[in-house]
Amino acid sequence: MNTDARSAEVPARDSETTVEVRCTGHVRTEVGAPKLEFTFEGETLREFLDAFFAEYDVKDLLLAETEAEASTSGWAEPPEDLPDTWRKNPEGEQTRTYARVTVGGEFNEHLSGLDTRLADGDRVGLMYPFIYCC
Repeated sequence: MNTDARSAEVPARDSETTVEVRCTGHVRTEVGAPKLEFTFEGETLREFLDAFFAEYDVKDLLLAETEAEASTSGWAEPPEDLPDTWRKNPEGEQTRTYARVTVGGEFNEHLSGLDTRLADGDRVGLMYPFIYCC
């Protein structure tokens, strides 16, 4: 038997990742804790969020389904020449207005969005609201 055939017969092993989750605002209230460890199958932020949302019903607090849910009126107009690289996550993968998902303290859209790779011990922040008012 050749090596390629043997490799095809062996099922791929799923990887487990354990991250530290920090919750603020309404997410903290719904989850019932400011921080917890969470183990999930996979190694991306997308896989983490799918598993986390299956256990905790907070998806609607964090993720926007449409562009309208991800933005608000009243923001200042950006300058013509923006410094560095500016990008948004694609529609359906954006956070709601005033909500944020971070990895190691950085907004996920500044990394690789929901395809950001996670490793054991990484800190994932689930924040809503991101800002405090009233």
